[in-house]
Amino acid sequence: MSMFAAEDLARWTSGRWVGTPPLRVAGVSNDTRTLSAGCLYVALKGARFDGHAFVAAASSQGAAAAMVQKAWAAPADLAIPLLRVDDTDRALCDLAHAYRRRLGMRVIGVTGSAGKSSVKEMLAQILAVALPTARTRGNWNNYIGLSLSLLSVEAGARIGVFEIGTNHPGEIADLCRVLSPDWGIVTNVGPVHLEFFPSIDAIAEEKADLLRCLPSDGIAVLNADDSRFGRMRDVCPCRVLAVGARGEADYGVVPADGSSREAVLTERATGERFTIRNTVPGVHNLVNAALAVVAARQTGLSWPDIAKGLAAYVPLRMRWEERRLRGIRIINDAYNANPVSMRAAIETFGAEPASGDRWLVLGGMLELGGVESAEHERLGEVVASGPWSGLVAVGERGRMIMRGAERAGMPRCRLVWCPDNTEASRFLRSRLHSGDAVLLKASRGMHFEEIVQRLENEKGDA
Repeated sequence: MSMFAAEDLARWTSGRWVGTPPLRVAGVSNDTRTLSAGCLYVALKGARFDGHAFVAAASSQGAAAAMVQKAWAAPADLAIPLLRVDDTDRALCDLAHAYRRRLGMRVIGVTGSAGKSSVKEMLAQILAVALPTARTRGNWNNYIGLSLSLLSVEAGARIGVFEIGTNHPGEIADLCRVLSPDWGIVTNVGPVHLEFFPSIDAIAEEKADLLRCLPSDGIAVLNADDSRFGRMRDVCPCRVLAVGARGEADYGVVPADGSSREAVLTERATGERFTIRNTVPGVHNLVNAALAVVAARQTGLSWPDIAKGLAAYVPLRMRWEERRLRGIRIINDAYNANPVSMRAAIETFGAEPASGDRWLVLGGMLELGGVESAEHERLGEVVASGPWSGLVAVGERGRMIMRGAERAGMPRCRLVWCPDNTEASRFLRSRLHSGDAVLLKASRGMHFEEIVQRLENEKGDA
């Protein structure tokens, strides 16, 4: 548990204590549902919520103190001391940045349009074999999640791996001001969040902000096969390590014949070779692993230690999360979706062995703005030629995918449209048999975990 002195909290946030401050606080939380006794409760305020409404609840649950807006009128009977600041959102970021500086650990920032959570988890798992390692909690990659992840790091951590995301221009730069990364990894650049960005080039510029903020003695690890690699390389103020299958990359990646879980990584400077063996399938995951392995290698880790860490990698929930239900293989890869990750998941699923039928269950990709219809229909065209027994398209955006598949020649008899998750689960329950395999893929907002939950319930509502 991270510990903080009251005077540090006030100095780092330019705040003022009201009431007798605690000698120390243990941890920082913005959620009364999960806070632990002795922590600092931070009352964040947004457009649709106000954490100040829960300060009394935090007090009753054992919080040692609360950080609140300077102008907030506290109840007369409030029992805990208050750290009053101009703006709690900004103060949380300032607190995290100051603590990050105090820790003195090396910090690696990871971003990209797809794969950043996987790379972060793979790299942290590898590093943890030999070094006390901190990492982002789950996929907490906005300013709140990043700040809370940093503030949860225990003293003694030697290295930290933190994911940073964006869906609006300027967010990466703001997050980097909190994180102050020493090294950076960019997985790829693709058509995501186009509701808020005018073009893919604008997304590339946003991702490149991670690289621009690196120190001159830092390291940037980049995907040499990405179409925006040159743009990324050119903005780096530090050493660049290129990883890829094409060209003269510093680390060449060659997938093994007939396998989507194994590749040979060649360190061109030395000629040394390392066999990547993944616990998850997919060429895209081999590239993710290669980026993680190359970054880990720069810390001095041996190849055996790297192999040990990679073998222990377990994907986060709803990222190629597999389970067997009555002999049916269910793959829930629906934590998030964009055109890049959709294609990668579908290609990987098509190459996986299956003794029975293969079914795709696809839903909407969110935040695509004016290209929403075109990108969904284009995905349908990709799906049309695959080895599927059927496509179950869910919701109105799913209908766009189905429209593209039909236009590309997929037989109507293999196309099923369901208005919602309930109907999709009902249809699947009536058609799936032992030996079949199902891939579920959509943006998180489509809540495809509901389909899995309904399939788990044998009685269901059929």
